[in-house]
Amino acid sequence: MDQQMSYGSDYKFIPTTSIGSGTGVEALPDLYSYTVQIVNIQLVGDPRTTDFVLVDAGMPGSAEEIISVSENRFGTNSRPKAIILTHGHFDHVGAVIELVKHWEVPVYAHELEMPYLVGQKSYPEPDPTVEGGLVAKMSPLFPTEPIHLGNHVKPLPADGSVPYMPGFKWIHTPGHSPGHVSLFRETDRALLAGDAFVTVKQEYLYNVFTQEQEISGPPRYLTTDWNAAKQSVMKLAALKPTVAVTGHGLPMSGQLLTDSLEKLVENFDQMAKPDYGKYVN
Repeated sequence: MDQQMSYGSDYKFIPTTSIGSGTGVEALPDLYSYTVQIVNIQLVGDPRTTDFVLVDAGMPGSAEEIISVSENRFGTNSRPKAIILTHGHFDHVGAVIELVKHWEVPVYAHELEMPYLVGQKSYPEPDPTVEGGLVAKMSPLFPTEPIHLGNHVKPLPADGSVPYMPGFKWIHTPGHSPGHVSLFRETDRALLAGDAFVTVKQEYLYNVFTQEQEISGPPRYLTTDWNAAKQSVMKLAALKPTVAVTGHGLPMSGQLLTDSLEKLVENFDQMAKPDYGKYVN
């Protein structure tokens, strides 16, 4: 593996957590969602085999925890076929460099996320003025500088397939970030939504800590295009998923998911879009 990798100079441990940190939920027999502090990673694959993929890469400093969780589920010295990123925000790539070095596996992301992953472009600054609670107020602490994965990161295939995840297709769901993707499997209508929508009010410290389940739009303090975010939620709701794992909050399934998504689509401007903030139009 060549080319030097690096995080931005603002990368650091973020001292926030939730009551669910360190716990995992098997949403489906081959879909395991695990909480690292305040964000979820997903291990996708049959645990009776060593054939799996990691979706997203947790918080800064979480590599050892992610490796341990992976080995507990798939066996000692197991490693994924690849790391798939729903997007490149700090809480989804926080351990990616250490994981790539340890596992020597490729990383895939949408082409529009590549500038943030190869050292070319910083994300827009988080908005602490946006309508929301204490997490929004804390958001200026969050890293936004690009990381540099060099030739270890590749664009997702143009045909919509997801490397090493047979049956899944990636869906471009921008709004929270320009190249945000969600992953969907038609056979059982399983959805990995990333932060296109989440199942906890991520702006509010109390909700984040208690993980009180409530469908919500993307985290407000880092969402810069609310029109695109609304269209992305509509696109995912139209797929009629039966189970959804999201970047924040507990998995949601069945009628609760159907009703909640329908409600979010119908009331997006009231439920998801903030009343004020520098990215609100």
